[in-house]
Amino acid sequence: MSRLAISAVAAVLALAAAPALAQSAGQGRSQLTPPGGAAAVATIPNTFDGPPAARPAARPAAAAPAQATAQTTAPAATPSDPAQVAAAEAMLRKTVAAMQAGAPNYGDMSENLAVKVREQSSAITPLIQSFGALTVLAHVGAENGAELFMAQFANQATQWVIALNAEGKIVVLLFRPAPAA
Repeated sequence: MSRLAISAVAAVLALAAAPALAQSAGQGRSQLTPPGGAAAVATIPNTFDGPPAARPAARPAAAAPAQATAQTTAPAATPSDPAQVAAAEAMLRKTVAAMQAGAPNYGDMSENLAVKVREQSSAITPLIQSFGALTVLAHVGAENGAELFMAQFANQATQWVIALNAEGKIVVLLFRPAPAA
């Protein structure tokens, strides 16, 4: 599949990963705002795209019931709990394997995320299958409680973000093509 198609599906997963939020792009940052105005608002930096100095400063979001602003940090700058990283890595491996097998692991996802992934599975599943075998999965940092991974497949290099809730269910799942080296 083309890089453009992968980016389009990654954008769909971005929306699926934050089902109560809609995304509007900013330079190197994603500003998440609720479609009905009833959810918390967060600014999430594009952590994979270089050091903090290369990214613009966060802009405050419109007033909302709750607001969280992420600090911009380099991927490795935010330490992660080793147990949290291990759990996220195991769940990401399981999720990729399930999607490549054509049977997404909806039971491991929050209800909202499972609904969004089901809606997009006809595009997401064949795309992830086209990546080929997962050869390398490396943790590169954390941001706002989500773990960031670089995943090298036989046919595609990708970047993934995954977060689990207290019950161990996936609540955030995003991927996109890795930039050309």
